Amino acid sequence: MLKYAVKRLFMMIPALFGITVVTFVVLHLAPGDPASMQTEFNPKAGAAYRERLRELYGLDKPVHVQYLEWASRLVRLDLGLSFGLDRRPVMDKIKERLPVTLAMNLISLALILGAALPLGLVSAVRAGGVFDRLTTVLVFVCFAAPSFWLALLGMQFFGIKLRLLPISGLTSLNYADLGSWGKLWDLARHLALPIVISSLSGLAGVSRYLRSNMLDIIRQDFLTTARAKGLSERVVVWKHAFRNALIPVITILGLSLPGLVAGSVVMETVFAIPGLGLLFYEASVQYDYPVVMGALVMGALLTLLGNLLADLGYALADPRIRDQAFK
Repeated sequence: MLKYAVKRLFMMIPALFGITVVTFVVLHLAPGDPASMQTEFNPKAGAAYRERLRELYGLDKPVHVQYLEWASRLVRLDLGLSFGLDRRPVMDKIKERLPVTLAMNLISLALILGAALPLGLVSAVRAGGVFDRLTTVLVFVCFAAPSFWLALLGMQFFGIKLRLLPISGLTSLNYADLGSWGKLWDLARHLALPIVISSLSGLAGVSRYLRSNMLDIIRQDFLTTARAKGLSERVVVWKHAFRNALIPVITILGLSLPGLVAGSVVMETVFAIPGLGLLFYEASVQYDYPVVMGALVMGALLTLLGNLLADLGYALADPRIRDQAFK
């Protein structure tokens, strides 16, 4: 197991290298630059001042030279300094924001697993019934509706009309005066809407995949044989059918992790949550290249690690893949 995990970790290095190269080039091909952005509304800043800013930021060098300098710092775990007015280290900004995004994604993933697996399983066992038809309509609505639109509807209904949940920020103004349980409850109220809404699309997809796989496996001959041997329906469904149906779902979960990370940008921007997604959005608007690259590297690492966990889970769930992978 350890050997397979180490092998997969080394395979992540060229993938991460390719992601950073493409992102760095595309970022510098976009119109505008930080020097122009910072001097656009300053009538006293002329062309000479903009050139000095470009030299300060290293933007006067060729793109490949800029990338090599950035990559050499990345190897030393140094993401450089922000182009913003504070000129803070990018790593410090990411350390402040990453825990919020990471916690939201982990809770969203747990919510997807906790709701989608039983939903898909019951829908398959009771295929064609009222429960199956009702959940089919609901999950397809959740899958088709844009997340930002659902977020605005949730803010309007739960935040403005019913006044049950906050609609922006991570904490209330009196957060510092609250006790431990009060702070936890305040965080939960602020994160409830963005986490639930960001989980709806993944919940719909995973539950449908599990239902489809369960329906295919239930018709297989080996389950007919298991029933003929006298096994109860509960054992047939949970021990034999469910485990085999879960194998493709693990792959889908691995592929859904990039969607959760990317969805953080939308949710955190709409709800003004100070996470990595909002930091990425603000840096993109301000042409803050080091912060954008740092946020993308962290997002890419989370995505690659998620895919690694999916591969390990796939190997553990299927003995054939485990035997081949661990040779």
